[in-house]
Amino acid sequence: MKYFLLPFAAWIVSGTLKFLVNAVRNGGFSNAKKLIGYGGLPSTHTAIISSAVFFYGFSEGFFNATFTLGLSVLMLFIMDAHNLRIKVGKHAEILNTLQDKVKLRERMGHTWLEIFCGLVVGIILGYIFAEIF
Repeated sequence: MKYFLLPFAAWIVSGTLKFLVNAVRNGGFSNAKKLIGYGGLPSTHTAIISSAVFFYGFSEGFFNATFTLGLSVLMLFIMDAHNLRIKVGKHAEILNTLQDKVKLRERMGHTWLEIFCGLVVGIILGYIFAEIF
């Protein structure tokens, strides 16, 4: 059950933090609702995968093949969140200037600070779950 609950806990915690950060940065909860989606602080993608990886590390040890594989997947998620998705957002911005009908979401990807904060959320949740279970 603990393996099933952790990704949902990471999703809820990081999503709630992201909503609160957006509310503070953008003048209230109604403006924060408009920003729900991809991008923002903390990175939910990073929080979810890092919580599972570090839960395993805290529970089973950090020096084994399974943790190494999880860490490798985490690094791929981080590279995707920073590089690829930011470029997709820039493409959407250019495409939106070329047409009027359907507006593509331009806010994609994460800064290094957003990724780092997602990583911190994931590590903390991984540790908490390892201590509880």
